[in-house]
Amino acid sequence: MKDAARAFGFPFRPGWGGSWAGGIACLLLLPLAFPLLFGYVVEAVRSAGEDPGAGPPAWRINARLVSDGLWSSAQFAALAAPFGAAAWAASSWLTGLWAPAHDPFLDRGLALVAAGFLAALAWGMLALVVVPPTLARFAVSGRPADLADVAGALRLVRSHFADWNLAVVVIVTSWIVAIASGALVCGVIGGLFYAILVSAHACSALAPDQPPRR
Repeated sequence: MKDAARAFGFPFRPGWGGSWAGGIACLLLLPLAFPLLFGYVVEAVRSAGEDPGAGPPAWRINARLVSDGLWSSAQFAALAAPFGAAAWAASSWLTGLWAPAHDPFLDRGLALVAAGFLAALAWGMLALVVVPPTLARFAVSGRPADLADVAGALRLVRSHFADWNLAVVVIVTSWIVAIASGALVCGVIGGLFYAILVSAHACSALAPDQPPRR
Protein backbone atom coordinates (compact mmCIF):
# COMPACT_ATOMS: atom_id res chain seq x y z
CA MET A 1 0.00 0.00 0.00
CA LYS A 2 2.99 2.31 0.52
CA ASP A 3 3.84 1.96 -3.19
CA ALA A 4 0.26 2.89 -4.11
CA ALA A 5 0.34 5.97 -1.87
CA ARG A 6 3.65 7.03 -3.39
CA ALA A 7 2.25 6.62 -6.91
CA PHE A 8 -0.81 8.77 -6.24
CA GLY A 9 1.33 11.47 -4.62
CA PHE A 10 4.10 11.33 -7.25
CA PRO A 11 2.64 14.06 -9.53
CA PHE A 12 2.71 16.63 -6.70
CA ARG A 13 6.11 16.03 -5.14
CA PRO A 14 8.89 18.67 -5.33
CA GLY A 15 9.65 19.62 -8.90
CA TRP A 16 6.09 19.09 -10.06
CA GLY A 17 5.65 22.60 -11.49
CA GLY A 18 8.09 22.20 -14.35
CA SER A 19 6.93 18.66 -14.99
CA TRP A 20 3.31 19.73 -15.32
CA ALA A 21 4.12 22.72 -17.52
CA GLY A 22 5.99 20.55 -19.99
CA GLY A 23 3.47 17.71 -19.85
CA ILE A 24 0.43 19.90 -20.44
CA ALA A 25 2.20 21.65 -23.32
CA CYS A 26 2.94 18.26 -24.91
CA LEU A 27 -0.67 17.12 -24.49
CA LEU A 28 -1.95 20.30 -26.10
CA LEU A 29 0.46 19.79 -29.01
CA LEU A 30 0.17 16.00 -29.00
CA PRO A 31 0.15 15.39 -32.79
CA LEU A 32 3.56 17.09 -32.95
CA ALA A 33 4.94 16.47 -29.47
CA PHE A 34 4.06 12.80 -28.96
CA PRO A 35 7.73 11.62 -29.02
CA LEU A 36 8.51 14.05 -26.21
CA LEU A 37 5.54 12.98 -24.10
CA PHE A 38 6.17 9.26 -24.55
CA GLY A 39 9.87 9.79 -23.90
CA TYR A 40 9.11 11.69 -20.72
CA VAL A 41 6.91 8.82 -19.55
CA VAL A 42 9.86 6.45 -19.96
CA GLU A 43 12.06 8.89 -18.04
CA ALA A 44 9.44 9.11 -15.28
CA VAL A 45 9.35 5.30 -15.01
CA ARG A 46 13.15 5.21 -14.83
CA SER A 47 13.34 8.01 -12.27
CA ALA A 48 10.65 6.53 -10.01
CA GLY A 49 12.39 3.15 -10.15
CA GLU A 50 15.68 4.67 -9.02
CA ASP A 51 14.08 6.72 -6.21
CA PRO A 52 10.40 5.89 -5.49
CA GLY A 53 10.15 8.77 -3.03
CA ALA A 54 11.36 11.49 -5.39
CA GLY A 55 9.22 13.83 -7.44
CA PRO A 56 8.68 13.87 -11.21
CA PRO A 57 11.90 14.23 -13.21
CA ALA A 58 12.86 17.51 -14.82
CA TRP A 59 12.28 17.86 -18.54
CA ARG A 60 15.52 17.30 -20.46
CA ILE A 61 14.84 17.27 -24.19
CA ASN A 62 17.67 15.32 -25.78
CA ALA A 63 18.29 12.47 -28.20
CA ARG A 64 17.63 9.85 -25.53
CA LEU A 65 14.22 11.30 -24.67
CA VAL A 66 13.16 11.44 -28.30
CA SER A 67 14.47 7.94 -29.06
CA ASP A 68 12.70 6.45 -26.03
CA GLY A 69 9.54 8.30 -27.04
CA LEU A 70 9.59 7.02 -30.60
CA TRP A 71 10.11 3.43 -29.51
CA SER A 72 7.42 3.50 -26.80
CA SER A 73 4.92 5.23 -29.12
CA ALA A 74 5.68 2.55 -31.73
CA GLN A 75 4.72 -0.04 -29.13
CA PHE A 76 1.48 1.83 -28.46
CA ALA A 77 0.66 1.96 -32.18
CA ALA A 78 1.50 -1.71 -32.69
CA LEU A 79 -0.82 -2.74 -29.86
CA ALA A 80 -3.65 -0.42 -30.90
CA ALA A 81 -3.62 -0.88 -34.69
CA PRO A 82 -5.12 -4.40 -34.81
CA PHE A 83 -7.97 -3.38 -32.52
CA GLY A 84 -8.63 -0.24 -34.56
CA ALA A 85 -8.80 -2.30 -37.75
CA ALA A 86 -11.05 -4.86 -36.06
CA ALA A 87 -13.38 -2.10 -34.81
CA TRP A 88 -13.69 -0.63 -38.31
CA ALA A 89 -14.42 -4.06 -39.85
CA ALA A 90 -16.90 -4.92 -37.10
CA SER A 91 -18.71 -1.60 -37.54
CA SER A 92 -19.28 -2.40 -41.24
CA TRP A 93 -20.75 -5.76 -40.26
CA LEU A 94 -22.92 -4.20 -37.54
CA THR A 95 -24.24 -1.55 -39.91
CA GLY A 96 -25.61 -4.22 -42.21
CA LEU A 97 -27.00 -6.23 -39.31
CA TRP A 98 -28.33 -3.48 -37.04
CA ALA A 99 -29.79 -0.19 -38.29
CA PRO A 100 -31.95 1.27 -35.50
CA ALA A 101 -31.96 4.83 -36.84
CA HIS A 102 -32.65 3.89 -40.48
CA ASP A 103 -30.16 6.56 -41.48
CA PRO A 104 -26.90 5.42 -43.13
CA PHE A 105 -24.73 8.09 -41.50
CA LEU A 106 -26.20 7.75 -38.01
CA ASP A 107 -26.32 3.96 -38.14
CA ARG A 108 -22.67 3.88 -39.17
CA GLY A 109 -21.78 6.19 -36.28
CA LEU A 110 -23.66 4.04 -33.75
CA ALA A 111 -21.96 0.92 -35.08
CA LEU A 112 -18.55 2.58 -34.79
CA VAL A 113 -19.27 3.57 -31.19
CA ALA A 114 -20.37 0.04 -30.25
CA ALA A 115 -17.50 -1.68 -32.05
CA GLY A 116 -15.00 0.90 -30.80
CA PHE A 117 -16.06 0.39 -27.19
CA LEU A 118 -15.60 -3.37 -27.40
CA ALA A 119 -12.26 -3.01 -29.19
CA ALA A 120 -11.06 -0.44 -26.65
CA LEU A 121 -12.02 -2.75 -23.79
CA ALA A 122 -10.10 -5.66 -25.31
CA TRP A 123 -7.11 -3.42 -26.10
CA GLY A 124 -7.10 -2.04 -22.56
CA MET A 125 -6.99 -5.52 -21.05
CA LEU A 126 -4.08 -6.51 -23.30
CA ALA A 127 -2.24 -3.24 -22.62
CA LEU A 128 -2.51 -3.70 -18.85
CA VAL A 129 -0.81 -7.08 -19.18
CA VAL A 130 1.87 -6.12 -21.69
CA VAL A 131 2.76 -2.46 -21.22
CA PRO A 132 3.66 -2.10 -17.50
CA PRO A 133 6.25 -4.94 -17.44
CA THR A 134 7.75 -4.19 -20.86
CA LEU A 135 7.89 -0.43 -20.30
CA ALA A 136 9.55 -0.91 -16.91
CA ARG A 137 12.17 -3.21 -18.42
CA PHE A 138 12.77 -0.87 -21.37
CA ALA A 139 13.21 2.11 -19.03
CA VAL A 140 16.05 0.26 -17.30
CA SER A 141 17.73 -1.51 -20.22
CA GLY A 142 17.11 0.90 -23.11
CA ARG A 143 16.67 -2.11 -25.43
CA PRO A 144 13.71 -1.64 -27.83
CA ALA A 145 13.35 -5.43 -28.04
CA ASP A 146 12.13 -5.39 -24.42
CA LEU A 147 9.02 -3.49 -25.54
CA ALA A 148 8.08 -6.43 -27.76
CA ASP A 149 8.79 -9.13 -25.19
CA VAL A 150 5.23 -10.28 -24.61
CA ALA A 151 6.38 -13.67 -23.33
CA GLY A 152 8.57 -11.94 -20.75
CA ALA A 153 5.64 -9.79 -19.66
CA LEU A 154 3.50 -12.87 -19.14
CA ARG A 155 6.25 -14.54 -17.13
CA LEU A 156 6.53 -11.49 -14.90
CA VAL A 157 2.77 -11.40 -14.35
CA ARG A 158 2.86 -15.04 -13.27
CA SER A 159 5.92 -14.74 -11.04
CA HIS A 160 5.09 -11.32 -9.52
CA PHE A 161 1.32 -11.38 -9.70
CA ALA A 162 0.76 -9.36 -6.52
CA ASP A 163 3.09 -6.56 -7.68
CA TRP A 164 1.53 -6.50 -11.15
CA ASN A 165 -1.99 -6.57 -9.72
CA LEU A 166 -1.27 -3.60 -7.43
CA ALA A 167 0.25 -1.68 -10.34
CA VAL A 168 -2.84 -2.33 -12.46
CA VAL A 169 -5.17 -1.24 -9.67
CA VAL A 170 -3.23 2.01 -9.28
CA ILE A 171 -3.18 2.64 -13.05
CA VAL A 172 -6.90 1.97 -13.55
CA THR A 173 -7.85 4.01 -10.48
CA SER A 174 -5.76 6.98 -11.63
CA TRP A 175 -7.48 7.01 -15.02
CA ILE A 176 -10.91 6.75 -13.41
CA VAL A 177 -10.01 9.71 -11.19
CA ALA A 178 -8.75 11.63 -14.23
CA ILE A 179 -11.94 11.02 -16.18
CA ALA A 180 -14.33 11.54 -13.27
CA SER A 181 -12.83 14.60 -11.65
CA GLY A 182 -10.25 16.02 -14.04
CA ALA A 183 -12.62 18.51 -15.59
CA LEU A 184 -13.69 19.77 -12.15
CA VAL A 185 -10.31 19.90 -10.40
CA CYS A 186 -7.57 20.73 -12.89
CA GLY A 187 -9.14 20.38 -16.33
CA VAL A 188 -9.27 17.43 -18.70
CA ILE A 189 -5.66 17.92 -19.81
CA GLY A 190 -4.46 18.22 -16.23
CA GLY A 191 -6.37 15.09 -15.27
CA LEU A 192 -4.80 13.17 -18.12
CA PHE A 193 -1.28 14.21 -17.15
CA TYR A 194 -1.96 13.29 -13.53
CA ALA A 195 -2.99 9.78 -14.64
CA ILE A 196 0.09 9.51 -16.86
CA LEU A 197 2.45 10.34 -13.99
CA VAL A 198 0.70 8.00 -11.56
CA SER A 199 0.79 5.20 -14.14
CA ALA A 200 4.50 5.77 -14.78
CA HIS A 201 5.26 5.45 -11.06
CA ALA A 202 3.13 2.29 -10.83
CA CYS A 203 4.99 0.75 -13.78
CA SER A 204 8.35 1.46 -12.13
CA ALA A 205 7.56 -1.09 -9.41
CA LEU A 206 7.88 -3.82 -12.05
CA ALA A 207 11.38 -2.81 -13.18
CA PRO A 208 14.01 -5.56 -13.06
CA ASP A 209 16.87 -5.33 -10.59
CA GLN A 210 19.77 -4.36 -12.82
CA PRO A 211 21.94 -1.27 -13.37
CA PRO A 212 20.16 1.45 -15.36
CA ARG A 213 21.30 2.35 -18.85
CA ARG A 214 23.82 5.18 -19.03
